[in-house]
Amino acid sequence: MKCTSITQSCDELSGGNQQKVLFARALAGTPRVLLLDEPTRGVDIGARHELYKLIRQMSAHGLAVMIASSDLPELLGLSDRIGIMRDGVLAEIVAAKDMNEAGLLTRFYHREAAA
Repeated sequence: MKCTSITQSCDELSGGNQQKVLFARALAGTPRVLLLDEPTRGVDIGARHELYKLIRQMSAHGLAVMIASSDLPELLGLSDRIGIMRDGVLAEIVAAKDMNEAGLLTRFYHREAAA
């Protein structure tokens, strides 16, 4: 993490470093479940990859991670399973390994999958 000093205000940090501070604060309480809403929105590609690495490490160490994201490659790359909601209700759960962006979009809009 890049900062000028330990007393530097969080709002003076880059978007990626602000996200890292939020992750550190969330993990300080040793949670069992971590809920992430658009975890990489507004961060540069380098910070995005660092956050992906951190999320994978947390999951590998037994932390349950739920991600809400509009970034389909992010969902596909980080998820084991993807819950698809329609009209505020969980409509189905699909295995990420069997899915691609087109398949997700089809399910989001509840259309029959193209052959």
